[in-house]
Amino acid sequence: MTINVLVADDDPEIRDVIRIYLQNEGYRVREAEDGVQALELLRREPVDLIILDVMMPNMDGIRACFKIREMTKIPIIMLSAKSEDIDKITGLTTGADDYVAKPFNPLELVARAKAQLRRMTFAGTAEQQAKPSDDNVLEIDDLVINKSKHLVTVRGREASLTPIEFAILELLAAHRGQVFNVEQIYKNVWKEDKFLSDNTVMVHVRNIREKIEDNPREPRLIKTVWGVGYKVE
Repeated sequence: MTINVLVADDDPEIRDVIRIYLQNEGYRVREAEDGVQALELLRREPVDLIILDVMMPNMDGIRACFKIREMTKIPIIMLSAKSEDIDKITGLTTGADDYVAKPFNPLELVARAKAQLRRMTFAGTAEQQAKPSDDNVLEIDDLVINKSKHLVTVRGREASLTPIEFAILELLAAHRGQVFNVEQIYKNVWKEDKFLSDNTVMVHVRNIREKIEDNPREPRLIKTVWGVGYKVE
């Protein structure tokens, strides 16, 4: 099966580099110069992964990411020349699954893309093979996680989690009371042995809390064990 990747960046040279490296891996690449073109392509053609630059004319990557998340939960990797923590947090808060700062090593970007696609493949396979049973549903107080449907509800209200957010919550909930440090979460969810020491996991946990907690500042479900990691009570 052909993997379709949409690359949106206003710099044609960067698009060329990304396209060459992705095509060498056997992926089919579609290109867009801005967020408007990216959305148009996404509506017309099947896409398995989006690589989205932040700074683009007409519609930037942040606005495009918001709109894409209204349409689909496919993985999004954000690209930006900005490398400050606040810029990473902004990119991930919009619904992106990963963030790569420019200038970047094309091989690292390909590795990140593979990790996102591999994780989605694992999730899809698990969903196809799942049989209706209590094993596919995790219930913690008023939080219900349906693993086969990739659905999370809180007091009957659906919480719209990205695939990465769902995977983190499922991991913690399936091991209730067990503390996972950031590196363990990264390796379990991203399926990568190489741990990238940034605040990616922290931002995703914060996003999950915003969606499932009554008061994200005083979470009752996902607890922080200071100096260690996170757990679900």
